[in-house]
Amino acid sequence: MLDLLIYRETAPIGDGQGEHVYQICGKTCLAGDIFGEGRFARPLQVGDRISIGDAGGYTMVKKNWFNGIHMPAIAVRELDGSVRLVRDFSYDDYVSSLS
Repeated sequence: MLDLLIYRETAPIGDGQGEHVYQICGKTCLAGDIFGEGRFARPLQVGDRISIGDAGGYTMVKKNWFNGIHMPAIAVRELDGSVRLVRDFSYDDYVSSLS
């Protein structure tokens, strides 16, 4: 997320409480691909959802296909808790972004 990487912004990760501390990192080779640290009440497990707050606005307007990493889908969580998918990116989107 460029908001955090380029501008070195901090964002709340997890609930901020608990004895289990994790460094949250991305999967690219981009130097400094570290989003921050989060504290959790229990150890994280594969498949757990981690929410990173107050980030994403800049990322949505400056998106790229760095190292072939899939672009994140854009979704809205409605007030009733349901999630509405606004946009999902595919390989065809990547191909069409190439001049």
